[in-house]
Amino acid sequence: MNLRNVIDKYLAAAGAYGKSVPIESLGLSHDETEQIFDVLDEDYHISRFFHFSKAAGQSFQISGFAQTHISIDAEIQAIL
Repeated sequence: MNLRNVIDKYLAAAGAYGKSVPIESLGLSHDETEQIFDVLDEDYHISRFFHFSKAAGQSFQISGFAQTHISIDAEIQAIL
């Protein structure tokens, strides 16, 4: 899955950039979610637009940390 697909899934769940949504709402399998976001989180040019948080809900291990929610800045459009 490429970055554009991830962004499309996020926007479908959030409705707009900058809104925090449960990571599980992106509709990916647990393993796929962890693999995709591990890779994306390693790239500074991408990860600086991603904001993960831990709240109630299904937890995912992303770069070694438990995360449940994500928001993405609109400025990510500059690298799409």
